[in-house]
Amino acid sequence: MIFKAVLTAAVISSVGLTGVNAICPGFNYGIADLGNQNYRIFDDSCNVVETDIYVGVNPCTNGKFSCSPPPITITGAEIQGNQYACRSDPNSGSCNGETITVCCRNDGN
Repeated sequence: MIFKAVLTAAVISSVGLTGVNAICPGFNYGIADLGNQNYRIFDDSCNVVETDIYVGVNPCTNGKFSCSPPPITITGAEIQGNQYACRSDPNSGSCNGETITVCCRNDGN
C-alpha cells in the first residue's frame, strides 16, 4: 500500500512538472493575436503581462506595435515602457490555449 501511495505521488509530481508553460526560448515576451484587434502579451513563463484591445484602431499606427508591409505581422512592440524587436519563431508555443504569433526581445534599442 505504501508503494502505491509513493508511486501515485511521483506520478502527480511529474504531471505537475509537465504542466509548466514556457514560450519563445531566448526571448522576453510572446504576443498572441486574439482576433478583432485584441492582443495578449505573455512573459516567457506564460504570465499575462498585458491585454491590449484596439477595436476600431489600427494597432500598427498607434505607437504600441510596429508592423511589416503586407502580409502584416508585428515586428516591434512597446512593452512596459521598453521597445522590443519581434518576429515569428518555430518554438513560440502557446499559453493557456492561446497561440503565440510573435516572440519579442530587447535588442538593446
